[in-house]
Amino acid sequence: MPTKLLMPLLGEAVTDATITKWIKAVGDKVEEYEPILEVNTDKVDTEIPSPTSGVILAELAKEGEVVKVGAILAWIGQEGEAIPQEGEAEQPAAAPGQPQAESIPQAAQPATPPAEAQPAQPKAPRELGFISPVVAKIAAEEDVDLSQVPGTGMGGRITKKDIEKYLVTRKQAPPVTQPAPTPTPLPTTAPAAVAPAIAPQAGTYSIRQQTAIRKAIAEHMVLSKSVAPHVSTIMEVDMSRVVAHRSKNKETFAAQGVNLTYTAYFVVAAVAALKAYPLVNSSWSEEGVRIFNAINIGMAVSMGEDGLIVPVIRNADNLSLIGVARIVNDLANRARAKKLQPDEVKGGTFTITNHGVTGSLFATPIINQPQCAILGVGAIQKRPVVITDANLGDLLAIRTMMYMSLTFDHRIIDGAIADIFLAKVVETLRDWSESD
Repeated sequence: MPTKLLMPLLGEAVTDATITKWIKAVGDKVEEYEPILEVNTDKVDTEIPSPTSGVILAELAKEGEVVKVGAILAWIGQEGEAIPQEGEAEQPAAAPGQPQAESIPQAAQPATPPAEAQPAQPKAPRELGFISPVVAKIAAEEDVDLSQVPGTGMGGRITKKDIEKYLVTRKQAPPVTQPAPTPTPLPTTAPAAVAPAIAPQAGTYSIRQQTAIRKAIAEHMVLSKSVAPHVSTIMEVDMSRVVAHRSKNKETFAAQGVNLTYTAYFVVAAVAALKAYPLVNSSWSEEGVRIFNAINIGMAVSMGEDGLIVPVIRNADNLSLIGVARIVNDLANRARAKKLQPDEVKGGTFTITNHGVTGSLFATPIINQPQCAILGVGAIQKRPVVITDANLGDLLAIRTMMYMSLTFDHRIIDGAIADIFLAKVVETLRDWSESD
């Protein structure tokens, strides 16, 4: 019997994915575990491999289509083999390592009462289930009763597309007829000539279609600014010891297959500060501030015009400098190659963005919700600074300096806590020792 390829569960809370590219076409031969198509979930592109060897008999989703977890993507079998009709027995198979369709929970459908009984029973209020922050925000802004919005997500969940479709339908409803306004008498004298509005000339701009990644970033950034009061504090740090340590140890690390980047030092310094001030390793909730036990550091990785992605270094407090550097290399390389798994960009408790790699001195980045804060790291550059010598007093010296910013959620911490946290990061980098 032919085998059906199902949309696998690609991560916690992932309910659907967008088909971005079919690698194989109908009629192509495939081997077990060979990639058949690429899908996108939020900001991660993932290849779906074949669960068996055979021939692609049918492809049931188009590129650009959003497909729910558990939906049939393709049929794989032997050449000329018939595809089972609905209701016939066949052996489903998810991608290797992914759950079978039977393991995907489905919402129970209530029995429909007899038609005669329906008028006598009051209609029970609809159970909305989980409502995402984006949907809730749109509903509040547009004054939408969510019980009137049909949900197409798993278990009837209302998605962003559902509420947008409802708003379009509502706008298309026949407008209420208003009485004609009373005509205004024409002035007896001619008014001064009004300059006509200047229309944009044809060809002065072009439209670039938004990618799924760009849309996801935009929604996340708007959400963050709308829910958290952002405040930033900026300090500078003398990086001379870190620069010297890296220069001395680069070859030793390279011999072990590790590229010692500055990002590894920033992660270690952030971990030291998060251990000293755990309130920053938290997120806001109405029941209280959730202070996390694990320190999971997200690091922003630029993918050029494709946007950026934030893979997570889990349990960073248990790693040495070389351990952090090794994971930084791996995550950054796979992020740019679009080989990250969905769970590798989830669960972060604090984020670092190294905007200095493009020459930026300092910035005020947007918090990666639902985290408390984000550390911005500027360019490392030599400049004159005043230092104090015990014997010679104040001196003007050339030092390797860097600006660092901490943008934080003012609901969780105040300026004083933010400043002493950032000062701990500065101190760790400034006083880096050979033994670290």
